[in-house]
Amino acid sequence: MSLHVVVGFGPAGAATARLLAEQGHSVRVVTRAGRSPEPGIEHLALDATDLQQLTAIAQGAAAIHHCAAPPYHRWVREWPPLVASVCAAAEDTGAVLVMLGNLYGYGPVDGPMTEELPLLATGPKGRVRAAAWEQVRKLHEQGRIRAVEVRASDFFGPGVTDGGHLAGRVVPALLRGRPVSTLGDPDAPHSWTYLPDVAAAMAEVAVEERAWGRPWHVPTEPALSVGEMADRLAAEAGTGPAVVRRIPQAALGLAGLFSPLLRELKEIRYQFDRPFVVDSSAYEAAFAARATPVDAQVKATLDWWRALPTTR
Repeated sequence: MSLHVVVGFGPAGAATARLLAEQGHSVRVVTRAGRSPEPGIEHLALDATDLQQLTAIAQGAAAIHHCAAPPYHRWVREWPPLVASVCAAAEDTGAVLVMLGNLYGYGPVDGPMTEELPLLATGPKGRVRAAAWEQVRKLHEQGRIRAVEVRASDFFGPGVTDGGHLAGRVVPALLRGRPVSTLGDPDAPHSWTYLPDVAAAMAEVAVEERAWGRPWHVPTEPALSVGEMADRLAAEAGTGPAVVRRIPQAALGLAGLFSPLLRELKEIRYQFDRPFVVDSSAYEAAFAARATPVDAQVKATLDWWRALPTTR
C-alpha cells in the first residue's frame, strides 16, 4: 500500500482519510491545528500554503487529496494561494493531485449538470472555484502535474453538520418532530451527494490513470427536493410527516447582517430556487464506485445524529 496526504479534515477530508486508512494505506492529514493520531492516520499541524513544509511531508506520496476549504466568506481571498501551494507540492513530489470540487463553477444552468458544461459562474465564489480547476487543468496538460477533480453536490450524511443544508439546521429538529426551515423552494428537485460516496470517488480516481486530466461527478442518487428528503428523514425517525418552511428572503437578508455565512448564501440562492440536478452517469460508466441508495443514506445519517450527545 502507499502513502496518501489529505489536506483538510472537514467532513470530506475526514471521510477520505479514514477510508484510505481502512484500505490499508498510510495517511498523513494536514490541518492548521493538528489532531491526535488515529489508526492508520498521522495528523500534522501545518499551514498548507507553506509550500516548503507541505512538499516535505508529501515526499513519496502517491497522491495529495485537496479537501481543505477556507471559511465561506474568505474563499475569494484564500483559495488561490491554497491551490497554488498544493499544485506546486504535486509538481515537486510527483504525487497525483486529487481536487475536491463542487458545482458552483457552472453557475445557473437549465437541465442536469454534466462535466462537459462550460464553467460560467456568475458569482465570486463560483468564479474562484472555476479558476482553480482551470489552473490545475492547464498544469496537467503541460505535463507538470497529474491531476483530477471530483465534483460533488451538497453533502449529506454522517459527519456533515453545520455546513450542510440537510444537517445541523434540519436533522435535530426532525428528530424532535419540529418544523424545519430551508433556503429557497422546498419542492425544487435537488441533488444530494452522500459523504461516504465522495470519499469512495476520491480514493478511486487517485489510482485510476484514465481518470486524470478531467473532472468527474461523484456518483449521486436521483435528485429529491428538500421536502422529500425531510419526509424520508422524518419517516425513518418516526416523527413524520415533516413540516418544511421556506425562509423568507427578507428574513435571510436580515440574518445576513449578523452572520457572514448567511450573508454569503445569497450568491447560491439560485441552487435552491430552481432544479439543481447533477448527472453522474459518466463516472458510473467508467469506474466501480456507485451511489449509496437513499434509504441506506437516511438510516446511517439518523443513526449518526442519534449517537451525538446533543441529539439524544
